[in-house]
Amino acid sequence: MTVDVLTVGPKNSPAHLVFSHGAGAGMSSVFLERLSGLLADAGVCVHRFEFAYMAARRDGGSRRPPPRADKLMGEYEAAVEQIAKAVPKKSRLYIGGKSMGGRVASMIADNLWSNGAIAGLVCVGYPFHPPGKPEKLRTDHLKPMVCPALIVQGTRDPFGGIDEVKSYGLSKAIEIAWIEKGDHDFKGTGRGGMDAVASKIIDFVMLNGSAA
Repeated sequence: MTVDVLTVGPKNSPAHLVFSHGAGAGMSSVFLERLSGLLADAGVCVHRFEFAYMAARRDGGSRRPPPRADKLMGEYEAAVEQIAKAVPKKSRLYIGGKSMGGRVASMIADNLWSNGAIAGLVCVGYPFHPPGKPEKLRTDHLKPMVCPALIVQGTRDPFGGIDEVKSYGLSKAIEIAWIEKGDHDFKGTGRGGMDAVASKIIDFVMLNGSAA
């Protein structure tokens, strides 16, 4: 199965980023359009795709809830394989996503990185736990992670704010960049909030995935 892909940015870029959406909004959401545009303007080539359940919604299908994250891992891996064919061999390939999309990417990152398929992982608004349920953590696979990773998170994100996340004992391969006053969609950060998110990602991917 092939996926539809929205690509923006220079195709000869040294950094290509495969990026997927959150649970409730597709690859053409205002958030992803804005973020992708900022990254592309800085020279990053961004490839957005949708999981099958979201693509079905776009085609007029039912608004079913998304499958469990582990059920989407195969779809993400297939999308990476498809998109990688269009990425120059000299370029670095990263994977990531917003919220749920980033969570799924994080679940396949170590395997792809160990096989030399990707240079790193980028998550924006990682859903560390469901809102109001801090005991239901989604962090087990983040503790032993070896793939260089960046998580850009708002300090007021109800899926995991700054005071909580600092106590999780995550892998040292993961850098967390905090956006002051940001919620899950970085509202409340003013006009510069999205610029700050993009800036963190640009620095990370242009520095060859170093989480130092």
